Amino acid sequence: MEKDCVIVGIDWGDEGKGRMVDLITSDYDVVVRYQGGGNAGHTVINEYGKFALHLLPSGIFRKGVVNVLGNGVALDPENLLNEIEGVRAQGISVTPENLKISDRASILFPWHRKQDELEEARLKDKKFGSTKQGIAPFYSDKYQKKTVMLGELFQEEKALAHVKDILDWKNLLLQGVYGAEPYSVEEIDAWLDKYARKLLPFVCDTGAFLKNAKAEGKKVLFEAQLGALRDLDFGIYPYTTSSNTLASYAPIGAGLPALRPERVIGVIKAYSTCVGEGPFVCEWFGEEAEKLREAGGEYGAKTGRPRRVGPLDVVATRYGVELQGATEIALTKLDVLSYMDEIPVCTAYEVDGKITKEFPFPSRLGEARPVTEYLKGWKKDVSKARKWEDLPKEAQDYVLYVEKEIGCFISYVSVGPERESVVIRSKQDK
Repeated sequence: MEKDCVIVGIDWGDEGKGRMVDLITSDYDVVVRYQGGGNAGHTVINEYGKFALHLLPSGIFRKGVVNVLGNGVALDPENLLNEIEGVRAQGISVTPENLKISDRASILFPWHRKQDELEEARLKDKKFGSTKQGIAPFYSDKYQKKTVMLGELFQEEKALAHVKDILDWKNLLLQGVYGAEPYSVEEIDAWLDKYARKLLPFVCDTGAFLKNAKAEGKKVLFEAQLGALRDLDFGIYPYTTSSNTLASYAPIGAGLPALRPERVIGVIKAYSTCVGEGPFVCEWFGEEAEKLREAGGEYGAKTGRPRRVGPLDVVATRYGVELQGATEIALTKLDVLSYMDEIPVCTAYEVDGKITKEFPFPSRLGEARPVTEYLKGWKKDVSKARKWEDLPKEAQDYVLYVEKEIGCFISYVSVGPERESVVIRSKQDK
C-alpha cells in the first residue's frame, strides 16, 4: 500500500515537481497544494496537452483524484479562476467534487500585487527578483493578521466590514509610502464579486475533508511549490519566497497538522537552474550557459524569463536533501545533458581560500566559488529509455555518482517531459 507522500523541490525550484505529481497521482486519492501562490509554475505534459499550472494541484488531470488548496496557500481568486477556465477549455473537468479550497485560505487582493510592483520599483537594483504576484505583501499581511479568509465571504456583511478595516490601513501604506492611488471598498467589492465569490462552491473545511479521507483509508499526496533553497527560514534569505517550502510544513499548510507523511520524494534536475535574484554559486554565463538553457528549454513557467543555469551543485543539493528529509529522489532532465562530451559537477565550494562541502550561511554565499569535477558524457539520445539497462553506462555512472554524493536513493530518472518518459529504478539497479 502506498504511503502518504510529499513531493518537494530540493534546490531553487523549477526542478520538475509537477511532472512527478502527474506521474504518480494514479497511486493516490487526494493531491494537496499546501503553500505558495501563483508566483511559480509547474509544467505538465500529458495526453491533454501542455500545461503551466500555478495554483491548481497537478492531480487535476487524473479522474477520481480530489485536489485540495490548503490553508497555507496564497489564494489569488483572479489567477485561479483564469487557470480553471484555461484547463476547462482543454477538456479538463474542474468541479467542487474534484477541487476543494480551504475556508481558512486567505485571499490575495489586488493591493498585494500593486504593493509588490511598487516595492520592487523602489528597490531598483537591489530588488529581490519578485514575480510581482503579491506573494511577499500577502504573507506579510497574513502574519500581521490583516487578511481575509475565503470562508468569511459566506457572511457577506461581516466580510465587507473586515475588508473596509484592512483597506483603511492598506491605503495609508499605499498612499503614504509609495504615493499610489488608494482602493475603494466599492472597487474591491466588485472585484470580490467578479472573482472570489465565484469560488465559494469549492470552499470547505479541508481539514475535516482530509481527516475523513484518512479515516476511509485514502492516500494523500502533497505538492510543494519552489524548492528548499527558497524556504523562508532555511533558504538563501532574503532571496527566498515568503512561505515554507519544506515537506515538514505540508500537514500544517494542508489543514491536518497531525498527519505525518512517511514518503518524501525530492526532485532535482540533472543540472542546476535558478529563476530570480540571489547567490547561485555554480552559475554559468555566455555561450556555455546559453547552450544549456536552449537544450533544456529553461524559461520560467510563470514569467517566461530565462532561467539562470549551471552544472549540478551537489553542495546545495545535499543541503536541500537534508532540509526536506527526502526518502528518495527523482532526477529530471537527464536527456538534456546528452550533448556534452563531459558532464560537469560542482562538488565543493571554495570560501576564504578553504574548500568546503558544507552549504554556507546565506550572507557568505556571495564569497563562495565552485569546485568543479567532470564525468564522461554519453553522447547518445536517452529519451526512449524506459528501463535502467536502456541507459548508456556513462549515464548510469552519472546517476550513481549523484546518488552517492547527495546520500539519497534515486528512484526516478526522467528522460523527457512526457508522463511516460521515465526510468523507475529499484535498489538492485546498480
